[in-house]
Amino acid sequence: MKSNIQLKDLKYVYFLGIGGIGMSAIARWFLHNGFPVAGYDKTESPLTKTLSQEGMQIHYTDDIACIPTEILADTAHSLFIYTPAIPADHVEKNYLLGLGIPLYKRSEILGWITEQIPTLAVAGTHGKTTTSSLLTHLLIHANKNVTAFLGGITQNYGTNFIPNKDKENIICVVEADEYDRSFLTLHPYAAVVTSTDADHLDIYGASEQVVESFQLFVSQIQDQGFFIQKVGLDLASKQRNATFGIESGDFQAVNIRIQNHRMVFDMIYPAGEIKDIPMRIPGFHNIENALAAAALAMQVGLTGEEIKSGIASFKGVKRRFEYHVETDEHVMIDDYAHHPTEIAACLNSVRALYPNEKIVAVFQPHLFSRTRDFLDDFAQSLSLADELYLLDIYPARELPIPGVSSEKLLELISLEKKQCISKEGLKHAIEQQKPRLLVTMGAGDIDLLLTDLRGSLQ
Repeated sequence: MKSNIQLKDLKYVYFLGIGGIGMSAIARWFLHNGFPVAGYDKTESPLTKTLSQEGMQIHYTDDIACIPTEILADTAHSLFIYTPAIPADHVEKNYLLGLGIPLYKRSEILGWITEQIPTLAVAGTHGKTTTSSLLTHLLIHANKNVTAFLGGITQNYGTNFIPNKDKENIICVVEADEYDRSFLTLHPYAAVVTSTDADHLDIYGASEQVVESFQLFVSQIQDQGFFIQKVGLDLASKQRNATFGIESGDFQAVNIRIQNHRMVFDMIYPAGEIKDIPMRIPGFHNIENALAAAALAMQVGLTGEEIKSGIASFKGVKRRFEYHVETDEHVMIDDYAHHPTEIAACLNSVRALYPNEKIVAVFQPHLFSRTRDFLDDFAQSLSLADELYLLDIYPARELPIPGVSSEKLLELISLEKKQCISKEGLKHAIEQQKPRLLVTMGAGDIDLLLTDLRGSLQ
């Protein structure tokens, strides 16, 4: 980041897209350190309401008049941060650019903040939010002085930002986002890559470019640092490095078993073994995430016993295999899965936990481009359910693409019981059907339906 502003001279911070999960964590860091924070977001959400309650000025109309006058009067001592999801024709963004004011991406600011702090970074197209949140919990549980910038709301702490307790011996945990190559601003002490599957092809163009970007990220780990990757990724590293995986790798999970719809495993690592680790968050993919978090935690001194008790007490992340109903009559699980690999991981884990139940799934596709790029893969992974309700595509930052629709996806799904449905129609269908096992998936606004769906079951 090439800002002329030093932290000691900063007076105001302004965000375009303040309600994003990653942006809000940065906003909280500035507020925690005593800087007035204001910003714009497209829609009000529970998160933006919380930010307002914490003391941030937030508005939802794209209007220059809504930018606080004191910030525009002193742009030389103000920092302007934007998310790449802000559209090109955004009025406030273009006004600020027209004034010659530099706008910085969240990732640039994150790199700026963490330049002086030993940083543990978690990257990967899947698993990075749970892994970084679990790593943060392991460190806090072991009484380390942690500051963390996460991509989800942790169930243990109810936030996506953890402020450090004091200014000595800080360990920073960062969820390193590959979208728009944002993670290339970071130079961590240690890092993990959980996966490099093709995604964000609207940015990268091809899967080879995705892998190339992760390789660049790995090359930025500090010389005396440490790198761990999932077995099979084959990223090159000049640092100390290791692998993790189920029944393979330097850090591996073995003897996985299911007890009372929960998973328990043993962890073998280069210096020993940890027996009988219980997971409150289910899923084979979450066992892999736990291995990655444990490997990084060991690099800063955590013991096997600290890791075991930390994993056992980790409650998970909102919208990551999150139980909303768990009774003898009904189970309702919600997951952020929005890529075919994530959907398959979610549904396969549900199947392992509830082998005798019919899985009724609801999916809201996210982005027209992602749906187009992985149409066949989506169809294959969604066919792992027994019955499917398919919502309209959530456009996010995109305009519709001709020929790309939920109806087109539905045609390719090999289930007898499947249908496209509206949000209102879904509420009614669930109320009538009352399935014993309901799984909702997607990265759009499907989470706004969860309260109604939960009510329909109960």
